[in-house]
Amino acid sequence: MTRMTRDFGDTMQKDAVPAVSADVIFASLRFPNYKIGANNQIMETKHDPKVLSMKEVVARETAQLLEQQKRLSVRDLASKFEKGLAAAAKLSEEARLREAASLEKHVLLKKLRDALQSLKGRVAGRNKDDVAEAIAMVEALAVQLTQREGELIQEKAEVKKLTNFLKQASEDAKKLVNEERAFARFEIENARAAVQRVEEALQEHERMSQASGKQDLEQLMKEVQEARRIKMLHQPSKVMDMEHELRALRVQLAEKSRLYLRLQKEIARTKKGEENGPHLYELEGTETLGSYLQIQPCSDNAPELSTCSLHWYRVSTEGAKKEFISGATKSVYAPEPFDVGHILQVDIISNGQKVTLSTTGPIDPAAGLGTYVEALVRKHDTEFNVAVTQTGSDNPMESIHVLHVGKMRMKLCKGKSTIVKEYYSSSMQLCGVRGGGNAAAQAVFWQPKQGLSFVLAFESERERNAAIMLARRFAFDCNIILAGPDHKAPLET
Repeated sequence: MTRMTRDFGDTMQKDAVPAVSADVIFASLRFPNYKIGANNQIMETKHDPKVLSMKEVVARETAQLLEQQKRLSVRDLASKFEKGLAAAAKLSEEARLREAASLEKHVLLKKLRDALQSLKGRVAGRNKDDVAEAIAMVEALAVQLTQREGELIQEKAEVKKLTNFLKQASEDAKKLVNEERAFARFEIENARAAVQRVEEALQEHERMSQASGKQDLEQLMKEVQEARRIKMLHQPSKVMDMEHELRALRVQLAEKSRLYLRLQKEIARTKKGEENGPHLYELEGTETLGSYLQIQPCSDNAPELSTCSLHWYRVSTEGAKKEFISGATKSVYAPEPFDVGHILQVDIISNGQKVTLSTTGPIDPAAGLGTYVEALVRKHDTEFNVAVTQTGSDNPMESIHVLHVGKMRMKLCKGKSTIVKEYYSSSMQLCGVRGGGNAAAQAVFWQPKQGLSFVLAFESERERNAAIMLARRFAFDCNIILAGPDHKAPLET
């Protein structure tokens, strides 16, 4: 190496340095990177082939973003675009810093070139050649730096374009996120409304289930009560024993009532003495609805009842009104519901002489009959088992039939066939049988229409009187008075 002395400047001025050609070829097209090594020597770093350029890095990141855009969710895509935007901003900042560094390199190269030019004029000989070679190298470095600046400008434009693209993509992602958020909120509101409707439907179903459960419970209780009643009817129990005892007590009470009435009648005859002559007849029977009254001769001088004319009357308790009972011309008469609260009277006429008999008081109602009828009124149709003992035609029917008493009509059936069905009308008649012996208390006369009539025998006196009262109640609701044949207004006495 050439040693430089104090007169180095003067020597460079004396020697002329030839111009260096611009067509200089270097081993590398990149600006060399230097670093300070051991012993303060300047060392050039080796180029790493694995290090990618900024353009390649940006292209690879863009491709990865575009590839992942299809499979990422909206939220992840927005986050990725945000990261890409931050990376683009960082790259832009790095490009700006590199541009500043490049500008500083241009200034340094210019100063170095100026220094070498001034040094070239001062040296001569071999030193001048070295300075010329250094100047050529500096000029080549300037050309390389200019090319690098062009690449940096192009990379800067691409980075700016990528930044704009990422900004637009970020805005689109935000817009898409907002749309998805609004759609999600709408779906959530719809889901809440659907859940509310389902809850209301469940509550309504629960209320209906509770109501139906109560109805089922009531129906079950009724079935259990009916089962208990059937069980009591088919199996002996304390209740059945009590019913038998009550029936026996009723029989005893009826016997005592008849004995009481007979004693009252004897006392009345004793009080009257011989004022009205000898007593030829008397009325026997309980003066209660559900029983029957019968005329009995009490003297050997009494004419046969078959040769006498008999007429029964219904008299008010004050004795002011007297109603003739049409068809009641037999020695036996069973009171019906119309007779309750009235005194029954019978006239016996023989050979121009008239004997009048009457009950000691008004006819009493049957115990518990009113409550039983009120229970039947609540039903739309009530069935009674009857036997047809007499008809208005020549074809008698003796088998068991079913009489239906409804709110609008009455119907007589045999099995599944209907014998007669008629609505309540002014031509329909219904009353107790006026005569007929001991069975009169269980029989009724029914005329559904003109030219057709039946005599129906019920299972008990209670059923007979309940059927009469029920039919008259329903007929009255239809503005029809249901009574016996030739029913007339009471006569003034």
